[in-house]
Amino acid sequence: MYLSVIIPAYNEEKRLPKTLKEIDKYLKKQNYDYEIIVVNDGSKDLTAETVRGMSSVIRNLKLIDNKINQGKGAVVRQGMLEAQGDYRLFTDADNSTAIDQIEKMWPWFKKNYDIVIGSRDIKGAVLDPPQPWFRHIVLGEGFKLYRKIIVGLWRIEDTQCGFKCFKKEVVEKVFPKCKINRFAFDPEILIIARKMGYKIKEIPVYWRNDPESKVKPKWIVNMAIDLLKIRWNLIKGIYG
Repeated sequence: MYLSVIIPAYNEEKRLPKTLKEIDKYLKKQNYDYEIIVVNDGSKDLTAETVRGMSSVIRNLKLIDNKINQGKGAVVRQGMLEAQGDYRLFTDADNSTAIDQIEKMWPWFKKNYDIVIGSRDIKGAVLDPPQPWFRHIVLGEGFKLYRKIIVGLWRIEDTQCGFKCFKKEVVEKVFPKCKINRFAFDPEILIIARKMGYKIKEIPVYWRNDPESKVKPKWIVNMAIDLLKIRWNLIKGIYG
């Protein structure tokens, strides 16, 4: 298996069908084998039933159905570790970064990078439409500075874009060490990978911004707390 695409999903019965069709349509045209894995995070709607219903039209579609909500970090980790691909990409159910952006990643893997991550914050990235001023400055830039101060990763601008691809070896070595189940799992993955000597490349992507998407204040607070947990784990040497 060459590529595994992992999609964490919580209450995504409405958006998933379009996303799955677009991903499958693109991948069917490629000259490598693939699988699409949806990891249901204890959804209260018909997310799991929707995925099962599409398995007859998307032959490479798989469902991991968790009955209890565990958090995005937990189900991404679960899907990545159960995948079979030599390369494993996780992406969001809203398809904000289209699957064709993976074409920008392959050249960097050929240059011996181990992890390639999409970014909305470096030169060449396109946000369509741009984020509102408050969200960009206060929530975006403010969180970025806080993250850099607390846990580092100074050379990475966007740890939160949900479009990241890893070599099989990296997944098998890094993801079992992760502890964060919810909000700040992305920086934790990258911190552990960097500590283990893996090479990370950040690339610009085209990102479709959903104006209706809301960031709840409690999410920001919880993410800040998660980053403090990561810092404490680093101090205690939990990551090895």
